[in-house]
Amino acid sequence: MSEAVQPELEGIGQELRQRAQQLGFDPVGIAAVPGGERLQLRTAALQRWLAAGHQADMAWMAAPRRQAIETLLPGVRSVLAVGLNYYVQVERARGSLAVARYGWGRDYHRVIESRLRQLGRWLEGTGSGVRWRACVDSAPLMDKAWAEEAGLGWIGKNGNLINRRRGSWLLLGHLLSNLELPADRPSIPLCGRCSRCIPACPTGAISEPFVVDARRCISYHTIENREAELPAAIRSGMGPWVAGCDICQEVCPWNEGPLESSSDPDLQPRPWLLALDGPTALQWSDADWDERLRASALRRLRPWMWRRNIQAAMGERGPNA
Repeated sequence: MSEAVQPELEGIGQELRQRAQQLGFDPVGIAAVPGGERLQLRTAALQRWLAAGHQADMAWMAAPRRQAIETLLPGVRSVLAVGLNYYVQVERARGSLAVARYGWGRDYHRVIESRLRQLGRWLEGTGSGVRWRACVDSAPLMDKAWAEEAGLGWIGKNGNLINRRRGSWLLLGHLLSNLELPADRPSIPLCGRCSRCIPACPTGAISEPFVVDARRCISYHTIENREAELPAAIRSGMGPWVAGCDICQEVCPWNEGPLESSSDPDLQPRPWLLALDGPTALQWSDADWDERLRASALRRLRPWMWRRNIQAAMGERGPNA
């Protein structure tokens, strides 16, 4: 970066952070591309994870572009990483089935991408030749690694990004640009000797610190598994979880609080998700599920998958009609 343009880019970077915060993002940070030694270690870890087959049948995790950010935006020089706090201080009804917190509100992909695109359009107006791309976790990007590189938090032993103030209840987004914006320092890992998350997983999905095996993960099987019946080991350990799982986050000391409850309208829970009754939900038609899950990230689950998961959580087995 030349001395002549540095002050201007510093100003753009600072205003970009401020505008991101005004849109509800916190924490916010910037990473320089191609990243430092930490990112290289995370890339090597991803390669080992893939070689061990921990991705199950999520073939998209092996996309070469995930390890080469420049393929997403040729000439990319910096990454704005943002976190959206999705912790809402309410609990599900006693005895109800459980849905992971990230799915309680509106589809976060739409929420985050829309706000990032606002930032991108502003950035584009700062000068000619500015190019950008908005990414949420559906893009082939090492999102948690880049968030760590930008100083948002560190990747914990449960595979989640953890922030000192927010814990791990963060939805991530990234804005790639060809501007060489001043970067923040990468986060320092603070898990220390704590390993609460590892024995807490009822199916043993955290096979070792920082390694989550999707083949044993309740979240993977309830969301991604397209088989007619869940594996016996998952059925026996899933408890009330029918869409995702928050166990490894719930036991994390960094989530013990007090945590700020989000007041973002897009993240407030749908009441029925907090009081999901199995026998009642099994009677819902496909149209009922379609209506209840409008503009939800949980639309990834087909109605038959909900019924399969609910039957498994209730200890039932049978056709997924």
